[in-house]
Amino acid sequence: MANLRKIHKRIKSVENTRQITKSMKMVAASKLRRTQSAFGAQGEFAGRCEKMLAEVCSGAQELEHPLLRPHKEKRTVCYVLILGNRGLCGAYNHTLLRYQEELAHSDGRDCFLVVCGRWGKDLLLGTGLSVERTVEISDTPTAAEAQQLAAGLREIYLSGKADEIRLVYQQYKSVLQQVPCSKQLLPISLEKGRGEGSRYLFEPDRDSLLEKLLQMYLDNTVYSVLLEARAGEHSARMTAMSAAADNTEELIEELTLELNHARQSAITTEISEIVGGAAALNDAR
Repeated sequence: MANLRKIHKRIKSVENTRQITKSMKMVAASKLRRTQSAFGAQGEFAGRCEKMLAEVCSGAQELEHPLLRPHKEKRTVCYVLILGNRGLCGAYNHTLLRYQEELAHSDGRDCFLVVCGRWGKDLLLGTGLSVERTVEISDTPTAAEAQQLAAGLREIYLSGKADEIRLVYQQYKSVLQQVPCSKQLLPISLEKGRGEGSRYLFEPDRDSLLEKLLQMYLDNTVYSVLLEARAGEHSARMTAMSAAADNTEELIEELTLELNHARQSAITTEISEIVGGAAALNDAR
């Protein structure tokens, strides 16, 4: 009986775990749909913004701006590491953290981190990487959060604290695949346009328009990357919770079979004891 009670407790515990994993899977799927919808529209807008900026810059080689001009000495790089807000998403965060460590060690320059996300603060301390600041980003990033982060990164670059700023995140390929990557944010490097910038008439002037376009480009690039990173996190968590729920189903089946065997064994033992007792009474008579 003690063994039966133990198996019953295990089954109840696994059933509770199954309920939790299924709930987390549904929550992650809901957040993924919202983030994917925002990322689809934002990614297209960011691409158009970059194309427009390239066209404006293409017709004026003498155009100068601090965000376009590389520093003379590239001694320090700032990595913006976009981690998840929590765990239970498979190897998503650990893979990105290992990629960041390899990137920092292979670069050879001085570096520091701006970390976006609440996961792994203790693990980051153990890596030896210098963390300049930690920025809180919601599960579904907003444009206001992206603008605030972009403004802080712009200040870091213009102040000369960093000679290069790179975004490190998990590139969203599909629900089942995310790939760690690094993207240069500052100084802004653009593909050359078709040389049509000189054909445009600017109002009020080219410099004013360039300033607004550069800020728009920064804000939208950061926003697009934040959405892509969060989409990858939600999809990784949904996949992990789906696998966990499937494993609980298999475990419940195994435990139920074990319970039936134990129950059958107990019944057989009781029948044997009854038959044995009846036989003993007959012999006594």
